[in-house]
Amino acid sequence: MNSINEQDLHMHVQILGWLRIVGAALTAVIGILLLIFLAGIGVFSSAASGEAAPFWVLTLVALFVGGLMVVLALPALLAGVGLLRRKEWGRILALIVGVFDLFNFPLGTLLAAYTFYVLLQNSASVYFAGTPTSLTTTS
Repeated sequence: MNSINEQDLHMHVQILGWLRIVGAALTAVIGILLLIFLAGIGVFSSAASGEAAPFWVLTLVALFVGGLMVVLALPALLAGVGLLRRKEWGRILALIVGVFDLFNFPLGTLLAAYTFYVLLQNSASVYFAGTPTSLTTTS
């Protein structure tokens, strides 16, 4: 694969890291909102019917689905943080998350393709191996 220069790679890694973080945050928020929504429906349907079964069924479904969404968002969030910090484990985790994103058509597939384009560059292994040479800031 053709190699892009360090400045362009730095820009693409930053963009990819923030896309991963924002996508994971949105997934977690949707999971939490789904949990609240389904549990709320359970409360109202139990109150309307006078039975406790709708509440417990919808609450268990909400806990499972909402909790699963939050748990599945964690690797993408960690990958984004790892990419922003130029950690090799962040690159590897982002590639693994990218494989799973291939099945999340259409946005996940696009994000996976961008992940592979950026992180499978020849210069990416050097970029994540050490400290930046021209991009360091002194304070």
